[in-house]
Amino acid sequence: MTSAVDAPYSVELVEHAPATRIALPDAVGRALAASGIVDAAPDPYAPGLWSLKAGSKVGAVAVTAPGGGEPVTVRVTPKVPIVRLFFLLGYSLDPGRSWRDGEVEVAEHRDLLPALAHAVERQVDRALRQGLSQGYRAAEESALVVRGRVRETEQIRRRFGAMLPIEVAYDEFTTDIAENRILRAAVERLLRLPGIPRDVRRRLLHQRARLRDVTAIARGQPVPDWRPTRLNSRYHQALRLSRVVLDGASAEHGPGGLRIDGFLFDMNKLFEDFVTTALRETFHGRGRGSDGHTVRLQDSHHLDEAAAIRMKPDLVLYGPDGTPCAVADAKYKSGRPGGYPDADLYQMLAYCTALGLREGHLVYAKGNDRHGAHQVRHAGVVLHQHALDLDQEPSGLLTDIEEVAQRLANTPRI
Repeated sequence: MTSAVDAPYSVELVEHAPATRIALPDAVGRALAASGIVDAAPDPYAPGLWSLKAGSKVGAVAVTAPGGGEPVTVRVTPKVPIVRLFFLLGYSLDPGRSWRDGEVEVAEHRDLLPALAHAVERQVDRALRQGLSQGYRAAEESALVVRGRVRETEQIRRRFGAMLPIEVAYDEFTTDIAENRILRAAVERLLRLPGIPRDVRRRLLHQRARLRDVTAIARGQPVPDWRPTRLNSRYHQALRLSRVVLDGASAEHGPGGLRIDGFLFDMNKLFEDFVTTALRETFHGRGRGSDGHTVRLQDSHHLDEAAAIRMKPDLVLYGPDGTPCAVADAKYKSGRPGGYPDADLYQMLAYCTALGLREGHLVYAKGNDRHGAHQVRHAGVVLHQHALDLDQEPSGLLTDIEEVAQRLANTPRI
């Protein structure tokens, strides 16, 4: 497939679709290749043509080649429908609440970034409907009156015995707290991204005005931590979604003046987070969490006796005595006529061997069959491969997760 791109350059790709041949200036093609956002290579037989292939990262970014010039906007559309993607995201962030139908209408948006911006704006609006939340924040300043406690060491070091001004420290009750700063940072980040619809941008500007008295997080500064409590419960959804924006947004300067600015989801991580969270919640719902069983995600183990070869399965279920009961790994891959990659089976066999399990479970995003199994020769180990259909309704998807969890619960030990 070949297409031309006119300045300002815009490239439309689909996640994991076959490579597309596009006419690009060499500087732009090299910039895309250096960015790592897509696989980009020059056509060896046709000067000026580049082969572009999207991987598992979806979203939109503007890439500026070294030396300036017009940026090229790359949009990678996910294969999963937007409404299903937001269910996966919502469940991973908050399985108890998940993504309720009608709470945020994202189906009207065909592209990821407009849908995300719309969702964040709606959640921020709900969070701020009763006004900005307030809390206590530690503050230090030089004052003419005593407020809080006197910082004696600083008073002596800075004032050399003078009585005024006084170095004090106190807890200030203010709206300038971590929760509000995170919301403002996410809103401002979205306003800087390309491809935000005009009506959504207008509403985001309104939310920024509501947060104008909150300290902005400067570029390069870490995002402050927050803890979910009863007092900030109305902020929970907005804060979790805001962190998604801040974690996925990029404003980077690469080698030689390369600049990347935009937002990307890693579908590999999103699928892994959903599967492991859903399995964990299923076990807890069955009472596994109350009878001494525990589920751990990304728990570290070693393959060899010398503990030199480390491995981190996505999910391990432990019994009351602390021994592993089951192991699972999520793979955002689709089954092909020839089957899934053999390397996944080798990896799972290593997990089963090290953990002393007779069965291991691989969970894929799609496949030819919902379930398949391989009996390993001379090992007594069965490797299961499960396929989830992400296009189906959430209730059906969670039912499939229940079936996977049931097989994990029945895993025999060696």
